[in-house]
Parts: sequence; structure tokens; C-alpha cells
Amino acid sequence: MMRWLLLLLIYAPAAYSAPVIPNFKQGTMTSHTETTSKVTETIVSENYSTGYEYVVTGTNVQIDGVSISPDTTAVNSWTGLDLSTKPNWTITTPGGTFQYTETYLGPGLSNVTTIQKVTEVTSVTDTVSSFTE
Repeated sequence: MMRWLLLLLIYAPAAYSAPVIPNFKQGTMTSHTETTSKVTETIVSENYSTGYEYVVTGTNVQIDGVSISPDTTAVNSWTGLDLSTKPNWTITTPGGTFQYTETYLGPGLSNVTTIQKVTEVTSVTDTVSSFTE
């Protein structure tokens, strides 16, 4: 069996190739490319108060005692109001109309702003190539 295979290989006809010659004189080639990119940016802004704000407003009220500047205490190395020593307020004319507002803003984080921006960019490239013989 091996002999037949060997004889077949020895006497097999040779294979030849013919050169390929293009059969056109002119033409065009077009290319279309689209690229899309998306960028997400996040900006976080934090505002801190390193001291305190103590505001009292009103009518027909008065402070008990002599101090309008209460003792302070340190909070994370920032100055805050010691609420146990803040002044007390009383109505000046009992039974009369009055208005009283007390506001305290201590040290620390007072505001956080988060802004998120998404940008999407699409780039389109069209190319046309023409050729002639």
C-alpha cells in the first residue's frame, strides 16, 4: 500500500498558477468610522465652619445676668459655644406680647454640594479614496 502511495506522489502532475491581473481601470473606496466616548465627572465641595454663630433676636425680652459672650469650648480644634453656660433670656413685661428667636450654628461640616457632569462626544469620519489605472 505504501508503494502505491509513493508511486502516486512521484507521477502526480505538477500544479501551476496563473498570475492574477486586475481587470478594472478605475474605482473608489469609502470608509465610515464612528467613535463615541462618554466621560463622567463628579465634583464634591464641602464647606466647614471653624467657629460658631450665636444669634438672639426678639422684642420684650432681656438677658438674665451680665454676659452676652458665653464661654466657648474646643471641638476638633475649632471653637464652639459651651451650651451649658450660654445666657438665659426672660420676658421683660410679663403678659405682654413678645418675640424671641435663638439660633446656634456650631463648628463642623455645614454644607455638601455634589455636581455630576456627563459629557458624551461622538466623532464621525467619512473617507473616500478614488483611483485610476
